[in-house]
Amino acid sequence: MPNDVKVNVHHITRVEGHGNIKVDVKNGELKECKLEIVEAPRFIEAMLKGRPYSEAALITSRICGICSAGHQLASLATSEDVFGIKISEQEKLLRKLLNVGEFFESHVLHIYFLAVPDFVGAKSVLPLVSTHKDVVVQALKLKKLGHYVGDVIAGRLIHSISTNVKAMTKIPTDAILESIIEKLKDAKEELKIGAQVLKKLNLPHFERETEYISLYKPGEYALLEGNLFSSDTGETSYKNYRELTNEYLVDHSTAKRAKHSRESFMVGALARFNNNHEWLSDDAKAFADELGLKAPCYNPYMITVAQFVELVHIADDGIAAAEKLLGMKRELEDRSFPIVAGTGVGAIEVPRGILYHEYTYDDKGIMKKANCVIPTAQNLSNVEDDFRALVPTILDKSKEEITLMLEMLVRAYDPCISCSAHILDVEFV
Repeated sequence: MPNDVKVNVHHITRVEGHGNIKVDVKNGELKECKLEIVEAPRFIEAMLKGRPYSEAALITSRICGICSAGHQLASLATSEDVFGIKISEQEKLLRKLLNVGEFFESHVLHIYFLAVPDFVGAKSVLPLVSTHKDVVVQALKLKKLGHYVGDVIAGRLIHSISTNVKAMTKIPTDAILESIIEKLKDAKEELKIGAQVLKKLNLPHFERETEYISLYKPGEYALLEGNLFSSDTGETSYKNYRELTNEYLVDHSTAKRAKHSRESFMVGALARFNNNHEWLSDDAKAFADELGLKAPCYNPYMITVAQFVELVHIADDGIAAAEKLLGMKRELEDRSFPIVAGTGVGAIEVPRGILYHEYTYDDKGIMKKANCVIPTAQNLSNVEDDFRALVPTILDKSKEEITLMLEMLVRAYDPCISCSAHILDVEFV
């Protein structure tokens, strides 16, 4: 067992954005353990100030090209919370379908292109084109499905153009809805094949229990609405998000950190699964059993498996939403409403966990203040706590193996680092 190990990874590969890993073990004692976030901040909240409510979702969708639809949906929910708008059943179903596109595009990208190469000894997805061509083709097909659903429901998935406060400006035809149903059913068949590939992967055996926080709505695998639920402290209103996030700063990160009842907590697919697994679709539950995912699961490397199970559920959810829309009289809805001054909160689940937006508008609908709390930022302290628990258990491995396991752990969380960077340290001389 080596007494001294120093890991210094600059710019972790196969994650969105720029982050570094620093671990220093001297005489068998862990001296330093950091996940540095060195991405430049976006200043989106400052850009929102002084802008009309109608631009908020368009601006916040530019926070990220991966989570674009998620930021739009959170933004719309926030503005509607300020103005007291209750959206129609038709609008809820349309947004659910847009969310299907978001989750398929994002989860497939992470599972197949960013995570799977780790488990087959590849540096990237490119070598898999020759060794696992069928899997790569399947991944491209599933990812294309996400974009297709976003395109036909909201004009496009990235920076959607048909979403608006209260109601969309685009209504799908019967043919489009029937096409979505057919493609989602085909996707479930593809996922059956993908499950066989996933079953053969050897995920590291590492467990650390933590606090799991997600949206919560009894009877539903909550994604677009609900209260907040902590595995430690139970349910609270989504408006109390600041009590759960408790954002703070560390010197080695341009992203804020968060903590609640412990020093860290987890959000994202595994947290959702642990808190809401009983409301997964029957087929998703069957996939979870087949892949050995059982709640509660304390292995962060299993986040990838939880994402795969979610894809099955989301396909079922999307099919049900499209079928309901087919049975409804669909029409463009009135988008007028009275503008009032006030503050509102939106909380939705995006692929990486709970996303919070909070806005304050004046009586003309002009933004006075905005706050966005990003899932990746909420997870960062939890990743570091995982590092601290993991490193002492793998000191019998080579430096290369230790480095790989730490990188794999970061990638398992599927971080969206660019979204998380929110602070800038300026030194005046």
